[in-house]
Amino acid sequence: MAVCCWLLVHGLLFTSSFAHNEFFTSIGQMTDLLFTEKDLVRSLKDYIRAEENKLEQIKKWADKLDVLSAVATQDPEGFLGHPVNAFKLMKRLNTEWGELESLVLTDMSDVFISNLTIQRQHFPDDNDQTGAAKALMRLQDTYRLDTNTISTGQLPGQHDPQQSSLTVDDCFDLGKVAYSEADYYHTELWMVQALKQLDQGDQSGAVDAVTILDYLSYSVYQQGELERALQFTKRLLELDPAHQRANGNLKYFEYQLSKQKKVEEGDAEGRQKRETRGQADDYLPERKTYERLCRGEGVRMTPRRQSRLFCRYFDNDRHPRYVIGPVKQEDEWDRPRIVRYHNIVSDKEMEKVKELAKPRLRRATISNPVTGVLETAHYRISKSAWLGAYEHPVVDKINQRIEDITGLDVTTAEDLQVANYGVGGQYEPHFDFGRKNEPDAFEELGTGNRIATWLLYGTAVFWYNLHPSGEGDYRTRHAACPVLVGNKWVSNKWIHERGQEFRRRCGLQETD
Repeated sequence: MAVCCWLLVHGLLFTSSFAHNEFFTSIGQMTDLLFTEKDLVRSLKDYIRAEENKLEQIKKWADKLDVLSAVATQDPEGFLGHPVNAFKLMKRLNTEWGELESLVLTDMSDVFISNLTIQRQHFPDDNDQTGAAKALMRLQDTYRLDTNTISTGQLPGQHDPQQSSLTVDDCFDLGKVAYSEADYYHTELWMVQALKQLDQGDQSGAVDAVTILDYLSYSVYQQGELERALQFTKRLLELDPAHQRANGNLKYFEYQLSKQKKVEEGDAEGRQKRETRGQADDYLPERKTYERLCRGEGVRMTPRRQSRLFCRYFDNDRHPRYVIGPVKQEDEWDRPRIVRYHNIVSDKEMEKVKELAKPRLRRATISNPVTGVLETAHYRISKSAWLGAYEHPVVDKINQRIEDITGLDVTTAEDLQVANYGVGGQYEPHFDFGRKNEPDAFEELGTGNRIATWLLYGTAVFWYNLHPSGEGDYRTRHAACPVLVGNKWVSNKWIHERGQEFRRRCGLQETD
């Protein structure tokens, strides 16, 4: 619930008309002071009532946050693994705590205000709140979730009896974020949800039906739906007949509709307008494939092709460390060949890696294919840290394990990268290797291209990014799906060409 500041602080100063006047010299002027004092007493009583209301609001806020914090801190990662919880945390710390500060600022102890002011420097900002909102919309699209499912917190894979839900204000804020991005499709979805909850009796401290309908009428108009825009405008005017913009829009929409009705039903312009709404996700065919894969609707192998994949105990040609205790190797895919290794690291080792990485997590970057400069990107939403073998024995052991199992030299590999994906965290389709149009992709390393990738998340998967000829294998394009529920940690080792000359010999033909 958003906290609203209703308190107006009255300055206990006389008006400028009394400035420098000698009031004692005139009873007539002194009588004016009596009325001034009377006004001040009335203001003081208003202030007392406002303070009492304020304290009641603060108490309710504190009680609610006390219960929420007690639940959340029992399992912080599990709690924040729910994207609604993560979004509401961003919103609380960026917006609602600021409103609370404004509410209590006029009468609070120096200790509390100084502490809150200092802490607020480290709170999420508008960008964080916007990012969390966009993440919810990304999950909505990828997993085809309706707004009510997200608003009620009933996400697939979530079985928390005390699941989080979105308020009218939350839904409205999500719609506003979409509106600010000129994303009228999502603006409509979330404004409709806000209006629905308002109609069902949910309370709002910051928004009313008129405001929501104002956004709704414009967003559906922008999608070419004049009839619905007109309906929303009429409903708005029923609530507020004097609404200036709505009255102007009513005339405009009626005029446009009269023009549209004169156009024959099969006219191309009419078809284009009707099709506009469905074009929101048509801009990138690959994205549709990516989202289908994330929903488990991807390519399926034929039974015959599947029959050629096996599981086995693997000792990497009788490696001394694995002759007695070979690892479990499973064929995951055939073209390109991807293998999975089970039980590669222990729970204790994974916790140590996370412990080492957590203080150093920074927003993950990508290499600009044109400039080569590292930069953040909307399609890679995660934070990562780099761990060297010298930093802790567990990192050294994992590196050694990778070398023993793959047979590749890891001394020229990049440090172990550890990534943690946040709310809706993802990495859209990409290659790990440098393409021909990126000749300087890894020049500063001096170790050649990324020949192979080892991706570890309890189990591990491994594949070669390059053909034996050194040419990139474009079948290795891969992605990380948006995290719907839970908390995702992965680590990866990018192995480079240098040092592999006698471990994976180069093919003689470009097509090898």
